[in-house]
Amino acid sequence: MTTRCAVYGTGSWGTAFAMVLADAGAQVTMWGRRPDVVDAINTGRTNPDYFPGVELPDTVRATTDPAAAARDAEFVFLSVPSQTLRGNLAQWAPLLPPDSVLVSLMKGIELGTAKRMSEVIEEVAKAGPDRIAVLSGPNLAKEIAARQPAASVVACHDEAVARRLQATCHTGYFRPYTNTDVIGCELGGAVKNVIGLAVGIADGMGLGDNTKALLITRGLAETTRLGVAMGADPLTFSGLAGLGDLVATCSSPLSRNHTFGTNLGRGMTLEQTIAVTRQTAEGVKSCESVADLARRYGVDMPITDTVVDIVHNGKQPAVAVKDLMSRSAKSER
Repeated sequence: MTTRCAVYGTGSWGTAFAMVLADAGAQVTMWGRRPDVVDAINTGRTNPDYFPGVELPDTVRATTDPAAAARDAEFVFLSVPSQTLRGNLAQWAPLLPPDSVLVSLMKGIELGTAKRMSEVIEEVAKAGPDRIAVLSGPNLAKEIAARQPAASVVACHDEAVARRLQATCHTGYFRPYTNTDVIGCELGGAVKNVIGLAVGIADGMGLGDNTKALLITRGLAETTRLGVAMGADPLTFSGLAGLGDLVATCSSPLSRNHTFGTNLGRGMTLEQTIAVTRQTAEGVKSCESVADLARRYGVDMPITDTVVDIVHNGKQPAVAVKDLMSRSAKSER
């Protein structure tokens, strides 16, 4: 029996993942707010805004009607900017099948509440942990759309649900691994965006590989410290949803957060950088939420604090780097 899936969001990742699901044998209905994009998907089999020339499988359809997208869906994938999830899901929740699994494709922390996306889903959709899953890993959308080999992690508190989700998105080029550590997988995906900004800023300043290695390694240490304080398994951060995602984000020009940081490091203001950025760089807003989480759990995250200072407090990158390097010496552990 063919699995029916709904994907809410016709951006780059939503579109690429709809392709993965279709290639894995699912029937996919995408929801999009823009009629022109929906029409292009249905009539031209492509999303020209993000992947011009990439043909989508015939088993992918799109609609502007959220109820039609949800109809008979076994899995509902949410792929919207993390700061808009609460408002959008409040409208969609009454339309979703009561036994559907809600899967977050988002990598952010909500401003104000400092909630992870699965927590927002649980609160707004009134779904239990056995109905909520997350997918996270080194998944640059353009490479997925080109069907290049990639892997990811599907996490749910219920391992049987994680295995069902694994089977639904497993293709010859996309290899999902299961995990029950939802906290660790989500946190790895959110904080890597912040570290990606830091590495991008360093690139924009003309700093070298030693600096980037410092930021990646100590950024991973920050992420792990916060994760352990929140109850995550530290081993998660050495896997695809931790180190894997961090490496991809910090090393690829396809990374939105890395590119955003590079522009800041070159001297652009926040407003100028936002103006030239077509897609959402989740770390720009989530860095404040991550710093908020760190304060709540009493965890020291100096790289995250430095990013907040540069992005939101107007601190010059050169001054911020000097202050970061001037911190008191301590044991690596």
